[in-house]
Amino acid sequence: METKEILKGRSKHRSTFAVMFYINRTKTKKDGMCQLLCRVTIDTSVAQIGTKIMVDPSVWDGKAGRATGKSKNAVTVNRAIDKLAGEINAHYRELRASLGFVTAELVKNALKGICKKQTTLMKLFQEHNDEFQKRVGVDRVQATLGHYVRTYELLKIFLREKYDTEDVTLRSLSLAFIDAFDLFLRQDRLMAQHTVSGHLINLKKTVRRSVSQGTLIRDPFVTFVPEQPERKCRHLKAEELDRLMNVHIDSKSLRHTRDMFIFSTFTGLAYADLFNLSEEHLKTGVDGSLWIKINRQKTKTECNIRLLEIPCQIIGKYRPERTSRKIFNVKTLAAMCRHFRKIEKMCGIERITFHMARHNFGTHITLSQGVPIETVSRMMGHSSITTTQIYARITNTKVNEDMKNLSGNVNGKYSLYEDELMPVGIRNTDNFRLNDNTVNPFKTGRNYEKGKNRNKK
Repeated sequence: METKEILKGRSKHRSTFAVMFYINRTKTKKDGMCQLLCRVTIDTSVAQIGTKIMVDPSVWDGKAGRATGKSKNAVTVNRAIDKLAGEINAHYRELRASLGFVTAELVKNALKGICKKQTTLMKLFQEHNDEFQKRVGVDRVQATLGHYVRTYELLKIFLREKYDTEDVTLRSLSLAFIDAFDLFLRQDRLMAQHTVSGHLINLKKTVRRSVSQGTLIRDPFVTFVPEQPERKCRHLKAEELDRLMNVHIDSKSLRHTRDMFIFSTFTGLAYADLFNLSEEHLKTGVDGSLWIKINRQKTKTECNIRLLEIPCQIIGKYRPERTSRKIFNVKTLAAMCRHFRKIEKMCGIERITFHMARHNFGTHITLSQGVPIETVSRMMGHSSITTTQIYARITNTKVNEDMKNLSGNVNGKYSLYEDELMPVGIRNTDNFRLNDNTVNPFKTGRNYEKGKNRNKK
């Protein structure tokens, strides 16, 4: 049996859909029976579907695509054909209505119940989060999952308040949708630009998943670029760092937070690596120096950091308080953020975050002191110097010192000369001498003589 449907749209494009049943007589079982097969054709895509129905070749009509007669086998085969044909047609109509396009492979997968693709946004997002949850502890972290869950919850609120619905089809997504979500986060939720950008990026990543799955042909947000906030200074100024290190703090908890920040400033450790820092990470070099050798939690790359005097003092200061093999009893990041708000007022600093300490290390402690950026990259555990360049910024003090060195290197090597053809120029004192035509090529030749005679007139 073969069923055909020709769909004609406004653009004169003809879409063909055909279902054909047949048996493979070349592969006959020992009992003489053949397997019933089905071929689905949609435009140029073809998919073959196998069944568990066995057919007696003597009752099979190849032209009709059905079994003939009223034998038990013929009745069973024809009932199976009718049921399967109905399911295929139902899946075809459902996929065409939800996606706007259908392929034979999509129909086959829907029929088999394997690799079923989500066709709505919230179901797709939930599928993403469920899979992400399984990877936590393997190659994903709980904190990142929390960000995706928060975006999911905000999308639910957005759809309920702005569209009065619980979900939308992926096919209906457009630039207008993500623009409206952007505006919702800014106006209704009063979020900062950096937070808004994070949620929009999560949404874009999730929708791209539907493209890779074959649910959508193209990404509806491909041309949308989230507006990135202007990056503020990521490290403290030298005078701010000096005030922070020398301020007197009575509170023990605030003093502990300040010391952890200073320790990270002089070692470049991120919060997660400082939290995990244990005795096994401290190594003694052949010259007796103390080193930190630890694999970064984020990238798994190795960090090799020689400890300077100040971090060694901080380790000794908090050694009596150890309750485990960990070097410090590090507080939660949320608690440290609350402490930083109080320390900002005490020191007259506009803004402090713990990650600034890592930028301080790249800028003030290493690069500004003449440490090569390749060495800085190795100590910070970066796999690329491009990443290190984000942390290591050139300060005005460093520029001034470099220009002083340059001034000393070039002093006496160059001087100015004047002549009729080139009033002001640069000459090297070792190779050029004023009023010496045999050495200075600019004072020889016919053009020079003409210029000299012209000046006399």
